[in-house]
Amino acid sequence: MKRRLILTLPLFGAGCSVLPDRPFIEARRFVLDPRREGPPAGRPRHAIQLRSMRAAPGLEQRGLRRLRADGRLEVAPYEEWLAPPAELAEQALRQWLVASGRFTAVTAPGSRLETSLILETELLALQMGPEGARAAMAVLLLTQASGLGEPRPRGQTRLEALIAVPSGADAAAQAAAMQAALSRVLSDLESWIVSLI
Repeated sequence: MKRRLILTLPLFGAGCSVLPDRPFIEARRFVLDPRREGPPAGRPRHAIQLRSMRAAPGLEQRGLRRLRADGRLEVAPYEEWLAPPAELAEQALRQWLVASGRFTAVTAPGSRLETSLILETELLALQMGPEGARAAMAVLLLTQASGLGEPRPRGQTRLEALIAVPSGADAAAQAAAMQAALSRVLSDLESWIVSLI
């Protein structure tokens, strides 16, 4: 009995290996932090509440998204944003609105400050495609009267930007182009809000 057990031990050991069967690939993480350049644009007149940005299906993942020419969407497994892109885009939008100088305050849901304007956003696209880097956002601006009245729509739009990227660009260049596309969307969003107020 002991002899059979000793003879089968090498077979059990052969199935267990300490070394991985695939090489370790470290994930590359990219910042999504477009900043508004230039001085504040005007005198602040209103406080605005920025509600949490929603993410279109698939944009809750961190991986960089690439749309192929045949219409298939790839999510890069080892190239990703530091956090889900909608969270990063919301933080960038908050900083952008503060830097614009157009608002007395930019608050978050739950703030005790009453605001006359409420901004709802949804990140619709942030991806590479055959034509370049694309960012898109749906936006709804609401007006809140003082008291307990329901907010009323002030305006609604969809903003989109496309940045050309040379073919064969690496992941860092693609991430930078997507950030530039988002920056253009945020700039257009600021102009759109100002046109309504």
